Amino acid sequence: MSSHRSLWLALLAGNALAAGDGFLLGGGVETDSEDAIRVSLLGGFGTGENTWLSGALSESSVELPSGRSIDTLYADLGLDHWFDPVGVRLGVSYWGDSEVLDSNDGHAALYWRGDKVTLGVEYEFRDFDFTVPPTDLTAGREFTFDADGLAASARFELSDDVSMSLAGKTYDYSVDFAPLENRDVIRLISVSRLSLINSLIESRASLGFAIDRGLKRWELDFSTWAGEVDKSRTRSVTVRYLMPLSGRTDIEFGLGYDDSDLYGDVTFFSIFLYLYGSD
Repeated sequence: MSSHRSLWLALLAGNALAAGDGFLLGGGVETDSEDAIRVSLLGGFGTGENTWLSGALSESSVELPSGRSIDTLYADLGLDHWFDPVGVRLGVSYWGDSEVLDSNDGHAALYWRGDKVTLGVEYEFRDFDFTVPPTDLTAGREFTFDADGLAASARFELSDDVSMSLAGKTYDYSVDFAPLENRDVIRLISVSRLSLINSLIESRASLGFAIDRGLKRWELDFSTWAGEVDKSRTRSVTVRYLMPLSGRTDIEFGLGYDDSDLYGDVTFFSIFLYLYGSD
């Protein structure tokens, strides 16, 4: 699951549940021009006026150049409480393919929300387990490593209908990826943004704009990230459109383009459906 999707879930849940008890359910599909696919389920519900639980579950399937297909599972559970004007968010997650590369993650965020500005900082710890598949010339092996991530974000309400968001994140890994390890890890590269290696990033930055037109919303996001293994750079642009289907449901369409040193040029499309409710 992309970072955008996790942040978007938190924003939707916050808007839907800030007034009291309620719930949010969502689900969607993302696919790209290289036939990779990801299916996601999202949810959140209020446990009080300013407290809510959120969760996400997704599975993606990517075919590697070798012909092998890797299925990646992502699961996340988070707790958010807003003390007004400061909020705290805690969460744990699992990501990866247990037969190749996976991680158990924990994260904690502190944010301040004003009338026109929201500022946040986050710490994340990732504990990786990497299994190098055997080949005709080498035996398989396993090793573990971890990473500390630090992030900062800001959201500005430029007017009643227009907002801008900025975010940046950097990781410090406990190991240096030596040339041999590089070759081992790069065997996991595919022609998709959904491949396992795209979780091993060195840094990430994004800039986004949102325009509201009544109950409809347009979003334009620019992002770039650098890989930790081979220092490759990916640049991405995404357009999203959210519109109501009824008083309790929204549908969101997304269309994006990646220009990557790692996997070339890829176009991707997503569609998500959200259901809101209250007690």
